[in-house]
Amino acid sequence: MHPFSFTKATTIREALNAGRRGGRYIAGGTTLVDLMRETVERPETVVDISDLPLREVTVTERGGLRIGALVSMAETAANRKVRTVYPVISEALELSASAQLRNMATIGGNIMQRTRCTYFRDVTADCNKREPGSGCAALHGFNRMHAILGTSDSCVATHPSDVAVAFAALEATVHLLGPEGERRVPFTDFLLRPGNTPNREHAIRQGELITAVEIPAHPRPLKSGYLKVRDRQSYEFALTSAAVALHVRGGVIREAKVAAGGVATVPWKLSAVERALIGERPSDRLWAEAASHAADGARPLEHNRFKVELLKRTVERQLRTVGEMA
Repeated sequence: MHPFSFTKATTIREALNAGRRGGRYIAGGTTLVDLMRETVERPETVVDISDLPLREVTVTERGGLRIGALVSMAETAANRKVRTVYPVISEALELSASAQLRNMATIGGNIMQRTRCTYFRDVTADCNKREPGSGCAALHGFNRMHAILGTSDSCVATHPSDVAVAFAALEATVHLLGPEGERRVPFTDFLLRPGNTPNREHAIRQGELITAVEIPAHPRPLKSGYLKVRDRQSYEFALTSAAVALHVRGGVIREAKVAAGGVATVPWKLSAVERALIGERPSDRLWAEAASHAADGARPLEHNRFKVELLKRTVERQLRTVGEMA
């Protein structure tokens, strides 16, 4: 770990002033500290924001939910409003990491976490995300866990977050506060595909602070759930995952929100699957036909071709599970 200075912000103004000077924000520290130990991240200044007043889950005027950036994963998952209205969020969180990490890690930190690609975390390996222009060792290395969607010739690393998949499906918005004031960024625009600049992962500006993630109101009743497929059942990242939310009225699907994880460089909104569902009556045939579009545009690598079929099956299974509740 490289030397760094440490400061604790007691007010949002103090945090923003430190961030404007180049300080890196830390709350639970479950990602940044690991990366600092591995010398992947080398911040000169670390700013502890854990005492800031961003720890509430509230219902918005329009009936959505606003989750403060410093609410822990465990607190969010257990929150009655979240569990009742958007169980897909609770399920995604409870299938993430370990209980100890969920008690420490925050919602803001979770969506800012960086990839678990082994080449990114090995400072001796070529990685455009870590060192632009150095190459991507994963392209021709062991790439079983890597992405098949949203990739580029510069990067094929997957985004590791589970709850980010639920946020993408539900079309959440990220609230930011910085030197230039407040901003709101659609979640699907907040996390960036690698393109030619894989080192730029978030649509966040220098010194900006995440204050909350807002879930918009959706038609009721809305049934939702999260399915995660992994090599083992505890403390493992997804091979594939699916977040599904369906609004069925009069026996017809009126709204469908679907996203996938474990297969893309960002949480992957499955718009083609959604279009195939809306206006149709639930049936086994419909789930299969809609899920057949889940891997549209996939570019599998040598060791992860299995993800194409696995993704389709994951989405089909979760469509059926949620559809039976609707």
